[in-house]
Amino acid sequence: MAQFEYPRPQLVRDQWQSLNGEWEFEFDDEHRYSLPSDAIPWSRRINVPFAPESEMSGIGDTGFHNACWYRCRFKVEQRGARTLLHFGAVDYQARVWINNHMVAEHEGGHTSFTADITDELVDGEQTLVLFVEDDPADLNKPRGKQDWQLEPHSIWYPRTTGIWQTVWLENVGSTYIRRLRWTPIFDGYELGCEVLAGGDASPGLAVEVKVWLGEKLLAADRYLMVGQEANRKIALSDPGIDDSRNEILWSPERPTLLDAELTLYRDGQVLDRVRSYTAMRSVSINRDRFMLNGRPYHLRLVLDQGYWLPSLMTAPSDDDLRRDVELAKAMGFNGVRKHQKIEDPRYLYWADRLGLLVWEEMPSAYAFSARAMTRLLHEWTEAIERDYSHPSLIVWVPFNESWGVPNLTAVQSHRNAVEALYHLTRMLDQTRPVIGNDGWEASATDILGIHDYDPDPERVRQRYEVSDPVRTLFDQRRPGGRILTLDGFPHRGQPIVLTEFGGIAFDPNAPSHHSWGYSRQNTPEAFLEHYRSLLKVVNETMMFSGFCYTQFADTFQETNGLLNADRTPKVPLELISAATRNVQ
Repeated sequence: MAQFEYPRPQLVRDQWQSLNGEWEFEFDDEHRYSLPSDAIPWSRRINVPFAPESEMSGIGDTGFHNACWYRCRFKVEQRGARTLLHFGAVDYQARVWINNHMVAEHEGGHTSFTADITDELVDGEQTLVLFVEDDPADLNKPRGKQDWQLEPHSIWYPRTTGIWQTVWLENVGSTYIRRLRWTPIFDGYELGCEVLAGGDASPGLAVEVKVWLGEKLLAADRYLMVGQEANRKIALSDPGIDDSRNEILWSPERPTLLDAELTLYRDGQVLDRVRSYTAMRSVSINRDRFMLNGRPYHLRLVLDQGYWLPSLMTAPSDDDLRRDVELAKAMGFNGVRKHQKIEDPRYLYWADRLGLLVWEEMPSAYAFSARAMTRLLHEWTEAIERDYSHPSLIVWVPFNESWGVPNLTAVQSHRNAVEALYHLTRMLDQTRPVIGNDGWEASATDILGIHDYDPDPERVRQRYEVSDPVRTLFDQRRPGGRILTLDGFPHRGQPIVLTEFGGIAFDPNAPSHHSWGYSRQNTPEAFLEHYRSLLKVVNETMMFSGFCYTQFADTFQETNGLLNADRTPKVPLELISAATRNVQ
């Protein structure tokens, strides 16, 4: 089966086995089958990890399908005391069997889950069966940009059903490192390191942590684990003057990573060893500015939906993930707002390594109910836990444009949902800012995000070059026709970021009814000039602590990307970069 890059880049072991490749597959829209022992026809073959709606899956069926089955036969190449089966993401509800024994159930289409399959393994060949339910019409589940209509319309795209990230095996000891969490503590030049052991409970456990900056060993400490857990601060030597500090700090301009190795011991015997990395950096809010490493930092973001035409939400390869990071930087941006998608950890790895800031946004449900909010809460909590340690990730966004909470101005329960997820996110991660609801109708939030697709640069300038923004902007002007802050939540001086604007459509080969955009240009020259004019205004508007342009690449019928869907530039990259940075 095809080998992909190691799927969990911040907790790496040498012994692992990809299960990506050709599997047996069957749609089950009538729910005819309930167990893997049933007479499932297995009439199709699918290329995992690509969703059956995608071309790269080998199926390419974009119709309505609410259930499907997968089967894979494999041999465990190496045995440890325990064998763990990992799924990167399966949309939406999954049940997993190994050799006809159920080993896992999981709900949530964007987050990972793991099963210990040791006790179900047999000699020789193993059989893995997966059943997935994913109702295409269900608006009470987090679905992001997946359309509920048969054909993609407006700003929504083809659905993703079933497996869409890597499936893999890992061999570990009877006791092993199950979780690792890094927290940079900028003010004290310390690294918080939280290690949790899994498997058999065992007394006498200790963990050794080594941290390097290049070839230089910065720390080599050993901690006793209490209750299978160690939670310590690793003090680094403060270099002092800024010139020396900058050599160890992480930023988009200088993405310095600290390599790490952790070894789990019991009474001096090695039980497990993993490789990891972290970084020293801080993100915070100071009055009306976003701060990176204790200094004001102007955000130049691009909205990135993370879709590819032949493979939908799954990148065709790891090289494509790296290329997207490189292209964003080549166009002059220092960050991306990942829109309505919890991105593959491999993307975050390349953002960490190459230097690109990431805003992570929860895919929306589109109905308000107790069930929808419970599902959202569960999946969002898993996403925060999974991605917490990535230094590139700087902002959490649980809601976008009041999607799923459409009556924020009038219904208290809708307000409660936004405020609850804001405070929960701040509790789970005290190190990053949180935007409760991006775009408008803000309540609890650390950054005020504004969506404004006015195509006229001069009107945009006049709207935001105001001497009294509290009265003029928040009380009198309503970008997008919506109030910016809810009653009881006046602007408290938080940074203001224009988090969606632009959206200039340009695709001379697409008919207008298949070409979505907020404005339109018909030649490369006009497209670039319009982009340059808008970016000049938002770069020069002192009110803004940053901006996020819509968007990175054309996405199906949305032709308002700076790049075509295949990532070829519509105009030369160096010209886009100069306009993005307002360099004439």
